[in-house]
Amino acid sequence: MFFANLFFYILAFIFIWFGSGLIVSSASKFSRKLKLSPFAFSFVFLGILTSTPELSVGLQAVASHKSEIFVGNLLGGIVVLFLVIIPLLAFFGKGISLKHEMGNKTLMATFGVILAPSLFILDKKITIFEGVILVIAYVVLLFLIERKNGIFDKGNEQLLNIKAYSYKDILKILLGIGIVFVSSSIIVDKTIYFAGILNISAFYIGLFVIALGTDLPELTLAIRSVISGKKEIAMGDYIGAGAASTFLFGIFTLLGGGEVITASNFFITLIFIATALGLFYFFFLTKQFISRGNGIMLLGIYILFLVIELSR
Repeated sequence: MFFANLFFYILAFIFIWFGSGLIVSSASKFSRKLKLSPFAFSFVFLGILTSTPELSVGLQAVASHKSEIFVGNLLGGIVVLFLVIIPLLAFFGKGISLKHEMGNKTLMATFGVILAPSLFILDKKITIFEGVILVIAYVVLLFLIERKNGIFDKGNEQLLNIKAYSYKDILKILLGIGIVFVSSSIIVDKTIYFAGILNISAFYIGLFVIALGTDLPELTLAIRSVISGKKEIAMGDYIGAGAASTFLFGIFTLLGGGEVITASNFFITLIFIATALGLFYFFFLTKQFISRGNGIMLLGIYILFLVIELSR
């Protein structure tokens, strides 16, 4: 039984790598053909597409009335994005340029949206009203991104014209989404299985283990983006996925039909999310670049996060 689970676990990793590759390559072709900013295209579309594992986990958590799982998963996923995956992209990609991708005010608004769930959960509950605010905040952010990049402007009317797309690439994206969704579900399921053997609590499973598992699409996008030299696609996806977590947080709260109540204290998580976003903003303002050294520093902060949380 153990080795059978291990086999499917490894196989799911292989398939999620393949599925993410299909999404990245096809999305890149679309953004070039439609003359869209790869960053903006990835923020809006890939940010949602690569959040399918979080969507799957959240729906299962809501159905089983285990809100701590999706709360820990979404907040832990933001920590992983900004303190693990982006730093890895910076390190292996010899740095990440942030120039001309987002304006100062837009970036501030984006980070505000990403930070909002951590602030709302400080009193260990999210109300229906707060859930509505989170959903609205994400929709407003999409409007700001669209206004700055003109995704749906008249000059980009081909975006809504199905004939402008290659059916082959559309099928590749759909196939990639399917593979990522199924593979991520298997990985989450097996991760919970192995975590059970190690006797890890549900809170830490969501915050660390499942967060890492559901961020595998972003990790594989990082590796493939470094190889293909399309780092702007990965960065757009990461910031978009972080913002999408706020949207999903709101949706799961509304689907729960009442207040989301947790027994865990997320203050430490808030501190590290705010630190990660603050440093990212500082890099943007001072040099519009995240160097290899910055990446190593951010990874070090994540290790500190692990040590503090696991020692509590």
